[in-house]
Amino acid sequence: MPELPDELLNQLLELIDRLRDETKDFIGEAGDQQLWYNRGYANGMVLALRRLGQTERVGQREPDNIDELSAQLAMPWGKAYRHGETVGSTETLEIIGNQST
Repeated sequence: MPELPDELLNQLLELIDRLRDETKDFIGEAGDQQLWYNRGYANGMVLALRRLGQTERVGQREPDNIDELSAQLAMPWGKAYRHGETVGSTETLEIIGNQST
């Protein structure tokens, strides 16, 4: 598993924090697919960093509780969330993978 440079990890964590701050009310905004996408993107980043063994450095940033969102996932905004989650995870893994080559 590659060791992440502190600067890179800090940039990723800052992006997670910014996206989560901007999307803190996403559940109440069912029609705003961009908001749901961005929240999913941040969640995907958290999940990817945790899979890479960075749980301690991710700290208090817990993944969203999917059980709370399950009723929304079949709706367009729920699909936007899942797509954002996939892209956020994939791009985080690509960024980290590029650092180790």
